[in-house]
Amino acid sequence: MNRVILMGRLVRDPEVRCSKGEPQMTIAKYSLAVDRRGRKSDGNEQTADFINILAFGKSGEFAEKYFRRGMRVLVSGRIQTGSYTNKEGQKVYTTEVVVDEQEFADGKNAGGGNGGNPGYQPSADSGFVNIPDGVEDSELPFN
Repeated sequence: MNRVILMGRLVRDPEVRCSKGEPQMTIAKYSLAVDRRGRKSDGNEQTADFINILAFGKSGEFAEKYFRRGMRVLVSGRIQTGSYTNKEGQKVYTTEVVVDEQEFADGKNAGGGNGGNPGYQPSADSGFVNIPDGVEDSELPFN
């Protein structure tokens, strides 16, 4: 079985491109900083792994539209390995997680109510409405 579940913060905004050929497919690539469990080596240094993530199709479109640097996200998928020869003729090995599912890992109030990213503001046409402070989830019409 090849299954992985990761939770981490986006290192940078996703890089997005479209595949060539028909039908075109959105491909989003991003990296997650995933903290390691256990003791820190010297008590001051945070230990993390930086995992490359690939999202195809609708998942890639979702990542492009909503994911921003610093957001904490949850990803499940499979590990994929590969290799290529670079310009210098050296063989380079790659390891990535190919997304099956991805979602926000922070609550709506984390980091100012924007998924943990202080610089992210939903656009007016995104279909999302900011819920005023003091309104409980039980008061919302779609609960």
